[in-house]
Amino acid sequence: MNTMKNLVQLIGNLGNDPEVKETAQGRKMARLSVATNESYTNKSGDRITDTQWHTVVAWGPQAEQAAQVLRKGVKVALQGKLVHRSYEGKDGQKRYITEVVLSEFQVVPKAEPETVSAD
Repeated sequence: MNTMKNLVQLIGNLGNDPEVKETAQGRKMARLSVATNESYTNKSGDRITDTQWHTVVAWGPQAEQAAQVLRKGVKVALQGKLVHRSYEGKDGQKRYITEVVLSEFQVVPKAEPETVSAD
């Protein structure tokens, strides 16, 4: 149970291609935007879809692999940990951000349409 203290698992679609940068120390970093959708029916009987956007950050070999494999619209299953940090914006104001630091991912294959045989 110790390994489950800070564990995030998401299945969603990439909102854009991975944005890859290199730090001053030469380490690769990829930033991903992943959308998860949850649908429910409200009291009026209308079907509502709630979309949540998640910022995911990959480092080193994970960043390189994400840049090679992932593209906008691809469905992905990922696992990582939640990280909160702050930084100073260009306007001098302190900003706070929450990100998922990626530990592993895999592309979710598209479901094959079912065929009905006429036996």
